[in-house]
Amino acid sequence: MVKLVKIEPTGCLKGEVDVPGDKSISHRILMLASLAEGESTIQGLSKGQDVKHTMKILSSLGVELSETGSDDLSVQGGELKEPAENLYVGNSGTSIRLMSGMLAGLPFPTTLDGDESIRKRPMGRIIEPLERMGVSIACLETMGMAPFRVDGGGLKGIEYQMEVPSAQVKGCLMFAALSAEGDTTIIEDTPTRAHTEELFEEVGLEIEIVDSSITVKAGRPKPFFHEVKGDPSQAAFWVVGATILDGSEVSIKNIYRGRERTGFIDVLVRMGAKITHDPVSNDLQVSSSELVGTVVEETEIPGLIDEVPVLAVAAACADGDTYFKGLGELRVKESNRLETIVSEIGSMGMKAEILGDDLVVQGGKLTGGEVDSHGDHRIAMSCAIAALVSTNPTEISGWEAVSTSYPDFIADLDALRK
Repeated sequence: MVKLVKIEPTGCLKGEVDVPGDKSISHRILMLASLAEGESTIQGLSKGQDVKHTMKILSSLGVELSETGSDDLSVQGGELKEPAENLYVGNSGTSIRLMSGMLAGLPFPTTLDGDESIRKRPMGRIIEPLERMGVSIACLETMGMAPFRVDGGGLKGIEYQMEVPSAQVKGCLMFAALSAEGDTTIIEDTPTRAHTEELFEEVGLEIEIVDSSITVKAGRPKPFFHEVKGDPSQAAFWVVGATILDGSEVSIKNIYRGRERTGFIDVLVRMGAKITHDPVSNDLQVSSSELVGTVVEETEIPGLIDEVPVLAVAAACADGDTYFKGLGELRVKESNRLETIVSEIGSMGMKAEILGDDLVVQGGKLTGGEVDSHGDHRIAMSCAIAALVSTNPTEISGWEAVSTSYPDFIADLDALRK
């Protein structure tokens, strides 16, 4: 059912907010716990639908998951078993790509599928290197797309030069490498988010990082305890909201600050935002400020790719133009995110132009209106932040997409409104 929400303009945002546990970390730490011999405990997992799909898949593979407290999950890992049915990822690109790597090392066949948006997203970028490692993968409907069958086992380590900067592709191959004969080396010209490397080291797996290469040796994780810190991609909405609304002061609690995860903060500070980080508590303090346009270089994009929609909102409220370079990867997200940024936030008064894979946003005023999420959670929440500073109310259809990552967004917004 299509859900419609109406967002009224607000005076300012004030207070503290705990954003959901980091979604990217949640997927990976669940998978590592399932491979560990014994019981692991995870605290603070994301409660979004994407992570719930990963949990359901792991349960189908024989992993025992049980809640041991209000925010704790016990994971009994070990030998995985052949599932009785296809494994469904919803619209989680992270789930399908990372899970493909893990399944590639298992000695039985599995089939991965997802919703309509997943069936449109490119999977050749993981299929080709996995096949080089010895996996047999059969696309069941469209070449290079889900659904596809993975016949795992018999992996051999390879050296692979990344063709597209992607933390998901890198993570997929790193999970496959854990079951391979011989080392696997991944070379990336452009650094991408380092979730997988950080977690592999934390749980005792053997990896070596030299310059732009990552070498992974086969192995199994040791059981562990892990606290999932707050998701910076969700924090970005409140950072931008507090920045563009006069009189705002917001504290965002216990944020994960992994490599290539806080590039959006660098851009906003460059534009004039007042953002401070407490290195002990990992809290962010944000207050309202006047922004000026900037240039976001293509080399910066892998470190802020998920935050581009809400950065476009900030750019629409800045003095002058903001130029985002090299956004081609946005075309293959939950929606064609490059087009939907322009069509939906544009319908709220943002003046923007697409030039090839670049986006130019002209600063000005937002007016509100009627927008469609196109099934994309980040578009929906970015429009909600834009609505707060608009001159008129905004109606957003397709709000159900927000359950993917931030089901309590409206409750947190209401708590911060002043």
